[in-house]
Amino acid sequence: MVDIISPVDGRVYAQRALADGQEIESALAKAEAAQAKWASTDMATRQQLITAMLAIIDQQRDVIGEELAWQMGRPVRYGGNEINGFMERASHMAVIAESALQAVVPSEKPGFTRYIARRPLGVVFVIAAWNYPYLIAVNSIVPALMAGNAVILKHSAQTMLCAERIAAAFQQAGIADGLLSVLHLDHQQTASVIQDRRIAHVNFTGSVAGGRAVQQAARDRFISLGLELGGKDPAYVRADADVPRTAEALVDGSFFNSGQSCCGIERIYADAAVYDDLIDAMRQVTGQYILGNPLDAETTLGPMVRPSAARFVRQQISEAEMAGASSLINIGDFPADDPTTAYMAPQILVNVNHHMSVMREESFGPVVGIMPVHSDAEAIALMNDSPFGLTASVWTQDLAAGEAIGQQIQTGTFFMNRCDYLDPGLAWTGIGDTGRGASLSQIGYEQLTRPMSFHLKHEQ
Repeated sequence: MVDIISPVDGRVYAQRALADGQEIESALAKAEAAQAKWASTDMATRQQLITAMLAIIDQQRDVIGEELAWQMGRPVRYGGNEINGFMERASHMAVIAESALQAVVPSEKPGFTRYIARRPLGVVFVIAAWNYPYLIAVNSIVPALMAGNAVILKHSAQTMLCAERIAAAFQQAGIADGLLSVLHLDHQQTASVIQDRRIAHVNFTGSVAGGRAVQQAARDRFISLGLELGGKDPAYVRADADVPRTAEALVDGSFFNSGQSCCGIERIYADAAVYDDLIDAMRQVTGQYILGNPLDAETTLGPMVRPSAARFVRQQISEAEMAGASSLINIGDFPADDPTTAYMAPQILVNVNHHMSVMREESFGPVVGIMPVHSDAEAIALMNDSPFGLTASVWTQDLAAGEAIGQQIQTGTFFMNRCDYLDPGLAWTGIGDTGRGASLSQIGYEQLTRPMSFHLKHEQ
C-alpha cells in the first residue's frame, strides 16, 4: 500500500495499492488498442471529449480545492486558481489543435503531391508532480489526446487522488476504454513501463535526479522524452522599476504555494539605487501572510508538502546565516511555524552571495535571497550563473532595455514585469538541468507527433 501523508496534520489521508503486473499489462494493451481507433477520429470528436471533461472538473472545484489542501498543503482559498489554469490550458490546446496538426505543404512541384503529415506517437506515459497536480498533468494529457495518442497517467504518490479524479472526469465524459488509464506505481514499476515497447513518449515533471532516472530507464529505447526538472529562477529589478508593485509581485512569486512552484522566484538581484526600498517593501508585504491550516479560509500560506522538505530549506537558511547572511523576517511573527512539522514561515535573506547554496541550489520552499547589483551586465552575469534555466524576469519601465536583457539570459521563458506564470500560447521549456523538450503552444504538438512525409508522383 502507498500512504498519502497529509502535511496538514501528519496523518494518513488516503491509501492506495500499487498496480500489479496484470493491471499494468492490461493498461498497456488497452491503451495500444484504443489508440489505434482514436487516431482515426475527427478533431471535432476529440474537442467534444475535452469540453465535456472540463465541464465535469469545473463542477468539482470546491471539493478539489479541499482535496488539494489535504494532499499537498495549498490553502483552500487558492484551490480554484489551479482549476482556472487547468481549464485555460486545456481549452487553449484543444482550440489550436486543428491548426497545429495541419500538414506542412512545401512549394508546389509540377507532377507531384507533397506534404508532411503529423502522426500521433502512440501511447504517451505522463509522470506528473505533486506541486501543481492538475496543471502539470493537463500540460501533457490534453495535447496528447488531441494529437491522437493514448495516455497512461502516473501521478506522484502525494497526489494520487488527483489522477483518479481526472480519469473519472474523462470516463464520465465518455472516453473510450483504455484511452486514458491511471496506474499507481513505484520507481521500479515506472522504469518497467518506460521500457515497454508500447510506450512511445514519456513526459516527466520532477527532480533532476528523477529526470536522470527516466533517461536511464529509456537508455535502450529510441523514444522521445519531455523532462521538466529543477529551477532556480532569478529576477532582476532595475533602478527604474515601480518598487511597490514589483515588491508585491516578487513576494507572491517567491512564496505562493509555500515556494513550491516550478517557476517560483528563488533569487533576486536589485539595482543598488532601489535595493533598500525593495527589501523594505518586500518585508512589509511578507509580514501580511498568515501561516496556518490550509483548510482555514483566512490562511494564505499553508505547510510545505512534508517536514523533510521544510527541514531542507531551514538548513539552507541556517548555512547562509552562518556564512554571513541576515534574515529579514522575524519567525516569531508566524506562530504556526514549527520545525518539527511542515509548517514553515517565509524568509527573505540579504547579505547573500553565490557561494551560498540558497543562491545556487534549488530550494523549492518559502525563502528568497536578494543581492544588490550596479549594472545590467552584473545582473545578467549573476542570473546566468546557474545550472538551471526555466524562467527569468526583469522589472523595468523600459521595454527596449528589458527585451535586450532578455536576449542575453539563458532561460526557457523570459518575463518582463511579471513572474511565476505559464502562458499556454507559448512553449514551456527550459535549458541545462531544467531538462529538455517543450510542452504547450503549437510547439508542444510537435513533441507529441512524428512527421511523416508523403511524396506522390502523378501518373502521366
